[in-house]
Amino acid sequence: MARKDAILSMRQILIMRRDALRTALAGDLSLLKELRAQTAGDVVDAALDSAQDEISSQLAEVESRELASIENALQRMRDGQYGVCEGCSCSIPMARLNALPYATLCIECQRESERFGKGAGGDADWGRVLDTSGDGDVSINDIEIDV
Repeated sequence: MARKDAILSMRQILIMRRDALRTALAGDLSLLKELRAQTAGDVVDAALDSAQDEISSQLAEVESRELASIENALQRMRDGQYGVCEGCSCSIPMARLNALPYATLCIECQRESERFGKGAGGDADWGRVLDTSGDGDVSINDIEIDV
């Protein structure tokens, strides 16, 4: 399949994912409103509702970021810049675009960006990740990662 055909196919995939995310986000927001409107029965119910609100909120945040990335990719397609690395202006390999359809950097530029703390998560609020109220010494063993 020629690159142009593959990009047209990718456009359809991005549009379907965009529409699915929009629907999911609309549902997530209405669910949060419903949860807030209900009165809590007891402290345990309130805690569970609060935890569910937080999970839903975080999920909505992740979905919102993905939606913004998809919108950016679709705009780049309209501008004729889709598949062109924003870092070095080289073509992003189709294998990378198949894996991450809204990629704006080739693998080398992405690695360079991450090395300097810019790419994915580069604008993260690390104060929320680390508990600085303790002794200040944090090792990799102190961080739990769910896989």
